[in-house]
Amino acid sequence: MSTPAERSIELPQLTLHAQIWGADDLPPLLTLHGWLDNAGSYARLAPLLADRWRVIALELPGHGHSDHLPAGTHYHFVDYVRHVLGAADALGLERFALLGHSLGAGIAALSAAAVPERIEKLLLIEGLGPLGDDGSHTLQRFRDGIAAPINNKGLRIFRNVEQATAARAIAGGLPAELARPIVERGLMEVADGWCWRSDPRLTRTSPLRLAESQIHALLRGIRASTALLLAQPATSYLPSHPMERRAACVDDIVVSHMDGGHHLHLEHPQSVAGWASQHLGDS
Repeated sequence: MSTPAERSIELPQLTLHAQIWGADDLPPLLTLHGWLDNAGSYARLAPLLADRWRVIALELPGHGHSDHLPAGTHYHFVDYVRHVLGAADALGLERFALLGHSLGAGIAALSAAAVPERIEKLLLIEGLGPLGDDGSHTLQRFRDGIAAPINNKGLRIFRNVEQATAARAIAGGLPAELARPIVERGLMEVADGWCWRSDPRLTRTSPLRLAESQIHALLRGIRASTALLLAQPATSYLPSHPMERRAACVDDIVVSHMDGGHHLHLEHPQSVAGWASQHLGDS
């Protein structure tokens, strides 16, 4: 597995971090990871693409080595989009390919809708837009989100990396050996062992979600050639029928399925690299 270069990206409000595979003169492929993941999510896939693409695995605010948002602020989808586009500006990426997984796929889709002239190709793994709201739980979700206390509990301390990896494997349903790149990047050493470096506020209940009709309207703004890769059987929170309706909103999209779990790019990096390369082509 090749060793990536580390890069810090200064934005006006905070500093983001990224891991980069591939030569500087190759066309850029900006990648976005999933919720509570980090650049380690692409440790198995990126080296397989780095001969033809400069793969930039950006770490979202509150994740990996990137800064946490200031106290009193919240993590919202629209702000993630601003941060991603701000990072692209800071990296000098005027037009680029964009790949996202899960949360990152949702952010990638909204970024492509926001600035269609800048996204050359759009690749999405297990996600197309953010989690939506059909209206049936809006009031209760709003009340729960407003009432949720600020998490002042101490961070869980792990004796070693192996214990943290086992905990992540249980929580995420990902085999320990595949979770390890994410875990190693997501830990920081403290006096009594190791703890997660991600912002605990990421686990708070969000009081608001976009209505599904609003998500459809945003997805109709995507102009880039798009490829969507979904796991089969379908992930429980990505049911097939709603995903089909979302995909129908994108003019130029190819939907593919692959046997496996939610982290297809970690489980089947060679197959996912083949899917990505086919869609990226020579552009």
